[in-house]
Amino acid sequence: MGEMTSEKPPLPVDDQQEGAQLGSEVEPRVTVETARDGWDSKVEYFLAQVGFSVGLGNVWRFPYLCHQNGGGAFILLYVVLMVLVGVPLFFLELAAGQSIRQGSIGVWRHISPKLVGIGYSSCVVCFFVALYYNVIIGWSIFYLGNSFQYTLPWESCPMEGNSTVAECAASSPTSYFWYRKALDVTDSIDEKSEFNPVITGCLLAAWVIVCLAMYKGIKSTGKVMYFSSVFPYVVLLCFLIRGVMLDGASDGIKSMFYPRLEIWADVQVWRQAATQVFFALGLGFGSVIAYSSYNPRNNNCHRDALTVSAVNFMTSVLATLVVFAVLGFRAKTIATLCAKRNLKAVVDAMSTSSLSGLFINTLNVENVTLNEYNNWYRVEGQHLNISNYNITACSLEDEMKRGVEGTGLAFIVFTEAMTLFPWSPFWSALFFLMLLNLGLSTMFGTMAGIMTPLTDTFKTLRNHKLIFTACSCAVGFLIGLMFTQRSGNYFVMMFDDYSATLPLIIVVIFQTISVAWIYGADRFLEDLKQMLGRPVSVVYKYLWMYVCPIAMLGLLGASLLKMIIERPTYKAWNREKASEEQLPYPDWALAVLIMLIIFASLPVPIGYLHFTLLKRFGQSPMDTEAGYVPCATTDTDLTPLGTSARSVDDPNSFSRLLEENHDFPSQNGLIESVESSVL
Repeated sequence: MGEMTSEKPPLPVDDQQEGAQLGSEVEPRVTVETARDGWDSKVEYFLAQVGFSVGLGNVWRFPYLCHQNGGGAFILLYVVLMVLVGVPLFFLELAAGQSIRQGSIGVWRHISPKLVGIGYSSCVVCFFVALYYNVIIGWSIFYLGNSFQYTLPWESCPMEGNSTVAECAASSPTSYFWYRKALDVTDSIDEKSEFNPVITGCLLAAWVIVCLAMYKGIKSTGKVMYFSSVFPYVVLLCFLIRGVMLDGASDGIKSMFYPRLEIWADVQVWRQAATQVFFALGLGFGSVIAYSSYNPRNNNCHRDALTVSAVNFMTSVLATLVVFAVLGFRAKTIATLCAKRNLKAVVDAMSTSSLSGLFINTLNVENVTLNEYNNWYRVEGQHLNISNYNITACSLEDEMKRGVEGTGLAFIVFTEAMTLFPWSPFWSALFFLMLLNLGLSTMFGTMAGIMTPLTDTFKTLRNHKLIFTACSCAVGFLIGLMFTQRSGNYFVMMFDDYSATLPLIIVVIFQTISVAWIYGADRFLEDLKQMLGRPVSVVYKYLWMYVCPIAMLGLLGASLLKMIIERPTYKAWNREKASEEQLPYPDWALAVLIMLIIFASLPVPIGYLHFTLLKRFGQSPMDTEAGYVPCATTDTDLTPLGTSARSVDDPNSFSRLLEENHDFPSQNGLIESVESSVL
């Protein structure tokens, strides 16, 4: 770590302005700073970035979208959008954070004070996501605790007197356990309900874990990442090895990769693929910027962008292989039992009616294959009319589709499949421990997206990091109590679907335009050349200037159009029907959705308006932000880089840009802090 030497105190504001006018006649002043924290090793940083980008969505959202939208065709579309949009934007965030060495607020304030609202919007969205994401981690803790039982509690329906509970018998043991035992969910979001004490306790445990892992910032988070980022891969490999040996696994994997290219004509499929790319890499949260800001400036962030993106994609494919191998086994098991049950009914009917001459071997029902049954059903079975019994198709494809969406995939369908495994408690505990670690590693990054920019920006928070961390977690827990009501699951879906999607798209659009057009793509590429020691492909210039903004505007338009054309709905559990049903959000819930989107997006125009008004009245934002003291940007190594060493006369420098735009006077502490980092 470089040693900082004491220099002359900075000039007063008026003297600094005079010095800027005199140019080289006045010796530049350098502020005294404490060196910024840094990662203890490149491995910690890499695991942190991978841990944040690889989360629960890789395990349940990507497999669901892949299955519903053309299998291999969706994967190909995903790769195209990842290369054209995901990687360039991910690289942009990595480079901006590493170059300026600030959180999201400081980065966009540095480029132009008019854009400071972008950073605050990222913080708001991260806070919204943290509120409900930790609830999902709490659910994983609940299931993990219940996995240490020899007979899993969701393996069979409970008894009520001498008969099975009707709600469970009409659905399934896993659905009943999820909706009735775990959540004790209401029939709709409108119903007033009390708190679920067990889930509340699990939520508290989740926030305590997050607080303990982050109390020393990246110094403690980096150590935790060695386990939380690596362990899920060990579990996925174990499940893959076990899954491919199961009967029906090949059917599931075939369903996954079977390409249906006609889905490329559906605009909504493009929207879903782009949204998945967007969230898979964590764009717009500010977490990528926060993590990269702790790197030395000569770190090869371009290689990091390519590597992390590739690992993220391969993890999604690995998780999808695991999910569809297991779901194929589950679907074939259930469909085979269905076929045997129907054939036994046919055999019983033959003994009491005139049914005869069926084109299937009813003498040995146990050995009839699923394909034989389905062929018979298409030709003859569907035309049979047997009183008091309905002969149905036992489709493996239909069974695979059932419940494969969102949390239902993890807590209902996959859980049901594991009950069919030998030593099912072991596999269940392993699975939910994996979900817990996937969720925590993403949660650490989400909290970093809140805390790093705020502690970088406000000296008081920086000097009391431990208290700030504890208070942030306490506030998150208290507000998160609304998700532990019996109707809390519906609020989780509301926040997951609407509180982050549109605001993050807006944030990323502003980020891209800010760098590519306001700062200038050519200038940014020149900065990267100085920082990395070699030129970056000019292809990124055109991707940042044209392809990415157009793609993000298209995604924003498609998302808004879908909301306008189709009234937002949610899946509710009907106790009497013992099944899910789509219900429209009530008017008050729609008002909440709109307020969430507006509140998360509002800092962008407010930041611009605030700067404009201050400029009109002849004030600097520094005059009204007494609490704002830029964080040190000193490198933690001894390698000075050209980006930070440039003079104000350099036409490609950040300082020159700000002076040209008259956005900030030269006494801006941010510019001083960057210049002071030259060792």
